[in-house]
Amino acid sequence: MKLLTILFLFCSSLVLAQSSEIRVAQFNLKKNIAIEGYDPVSYFDSKPAEGKSEYKITHKGVTYLFANSSNLEKFKANPDKYEPAYGGWCAYAMGETGEKVKIDPETYKIVNGKLNLFYNFWGTNTLKDWNKNETPLKAKADQNWKKFVQ
Repeated sequence: MKLLTILFLFCSSLVLAQSSEIRVAQFNLKKNIAIEGYDPVSYFDSKPAEGKSEYKITHKGVTYLFANSSNLEKFKANPDKYEPAYGGWCAYAMGETGEKVKIDPETYKIVNGKLNLFYNFWGTNTLKDWNKNETPLKAKADQNWKKFVQ
């Protein structure tokens, strides 16, 4: 029985380590920070705010910054709620082509309680295209993202 418990714990730690490695490799990180340093909780409270280095946490290998200690604590209590969809890559591109495309951290939409980020540069705002066809794009983006993290 003791051997089985040790074996289970060892295997569980390998799965968690692999999961973190996959997440770090697949998430949209800039200088090892998610959402280009923006506070993920701020999107749900009012508007995007840049995080500060004194308020940070690493969750499953991915580091996030927060604007204040209150937002850091909210994230700690429920990180899955606040993490961006599709590893922080453009939701529209993930749905349309299955590609990882950079984002403008101030172009976003909360969809089914999840933060979705979008490309918005050079006169192209993919949030507008997403809004025209959200349901099928979201379904396809969900399917495409699984290819990166499984």
